[in-house]
Amino acid sequence: MSFDFDTVIPRKDSGCIKFDRKPELDPFWVADMDFVSAPPILKALHDRVDHGIFGYAHPHAGVTEAVRSYLKERRAVELNEDHLLHLGGLVPALSLAARAFCEDGGELLTCTPVYYPFLNVHKDAGAKLLTVDHVMKNGRWEFDWEAMEETVTEKTKIFLLCNPQNPLGRVFTEEEIIRLAEFCEKHDLLLISDEIHCDLILDENQPHFSALNLPEHFQKRVVALLSPSKTWNIAGLGYAFAIIPDDSVRRRFSAEKGHTLAEINALSYYATEAAYNEGEPWRLELIEYLRSNRDELVRFINEECKGLKIHSPDVTYLAWIDARDLGVPNPAKFFEQEAGLFLSDGAPFGWAGYVRFNFACPRSRMLEGLEKMKKAIDSKV
Repeated sequence: MSFDFDTVIPRKDSGCIKFDRKPELDPFWVADMDFVSAPPILKALHDRVDHGIFGYAHPHAGVTEAVRSYLKERRAVELNEDHLLHLGGLVPALSLAARAFCEDGGELLTCTPVYYPFLNVHKDAGAKLLTVDHVMKNGRWEFDWEAMEETVTEKTKIFLLCNPQNPLGRVFTEEEIIRLAEFCEKHDLLLISDEIHCDLILDENQPHFSALNLPEHFQKRVVALLSPSKTWNIAGLGYAFAIIPDDSVRRRFSAEKGHTLAEINALSYYATEAAYNEGEPWRLELIEYLRSNRDELVRFINEECKGLKIHSPDVTYLAWIDARDLGVPNPAKFFEQEAGLFLSDGAPFGWAGYVRFNFACPRSRMLEGLEKMKKAIDSKV
């Protein structure tokens, strides 16, 4: 490899929530990586900082062209620039969608387990949350279509989709996304598609099918949300973007911003431009490293950790571990107290009894964390 993913970089006292929220614990929770970002991104940031002035930011032509090229090359989508909205983050976009389209007692529907803001943005809109569990079929997590039909009502306005799915690690197929679009069309729902993990697919024989790839007649109900932040480890710069093909939907979404969102970070545009234009070699080596970490983690959990099990994730660096057979009321709390580990508790994602483990770190660190889990389990029995 030409890039270094093995060196452990000290992150404590750097103002990052991953290490500094509970500094006494070994953290494998929040979804950022313990790797230095791609060299072209660092250079772009240094160059921008050297300018020395950081006034209110505006998306320059270079970042828009970078997004255009990315969409064409990676998503097979031709950008209409009118459809592009620059945003200061993806979670605020979920909240905007809830507020824009679920007013007057509307409902939003999503499938669990899911990234926990999905289960909370309805509160910003005074809306009602409807959830349906994903189900295991033929060795993979799938939509429960029958339960979705039973749950949706006339008051339901939007479906929040996480694709690729966090925390389950599923890349939904073209057939599944088309069927979901048909479900939304049948019930007159907008499809809000969070696709932030789409460039972190570990098995390239499972291509990502974006909501933007749906047939033309579905596009009037699509809001696609993307960002380079997870892939190139620049989440702290706060940049995402929405592609909204329908004019009326886009106007309603934009109008809801009001004066509630902060200005977009002046550095984030340049980091995004560099990531999309020059970050591909780094991304490809990252995927190779994460794939190797994933394979060892899955083997270790299934073979050496009694009471734990995991289905190998297709995508991203977040392992969704089933700890229901461990025999403890709160697995995340157990590993915190007995192993000194900070893992994500499954309950906020909608499924108690699970933990999420972030393996985007040097392999030595990942193995240390796994050994601590094993030792805690072995000491329990």
